[in-house]
Amino acid sequence: QVQLVESGGGLVQAGGSLRLSCAASGRAFFGYAMGWFRQAPGKEREFVAAISWDSSNTYYADSVKGRFTISRDNGKRTVYLQMNSLKPEDTAVYYCAADRSPRPAVEAGPYDYWGQGTQVTVSS
Repeated sequence: QVQLVESGGGLVQAGGSLRLSCAASGRAFFGYAMGWFRQAPGKEREFVAAISWDSSNTYYADSVKGRFTISRDNGKRTVYLQMNSLKPEDTAVYYCAADRSPRPAVEAGPYDYWGQGTQVTVSS
């Protein structure tokens, strides 16, 4: 079992930045791929970014490419999402997820563990 706790969300003006963190506890984190997803009110949960267990591969949704960066520190059992040039359409609850496979997925289905989410609100 892996427990995931997100932090770092908040209210920011358009063009601003936030860094989300996801701290993992429990079973092995080292070999797991990690992902970030988001869900806006009335919308489906959507993929944002993912990273392989060793940080050798990263994937991004087209809507955030060039603005968001995913990274991880296996020693600290933490994955990060640096979000720059934020837009109002980035407003959502952001979820961290862990996949027992070392290769990251861009769909929600393969992920085995989920955090409770952190709210990001971008004002125009």
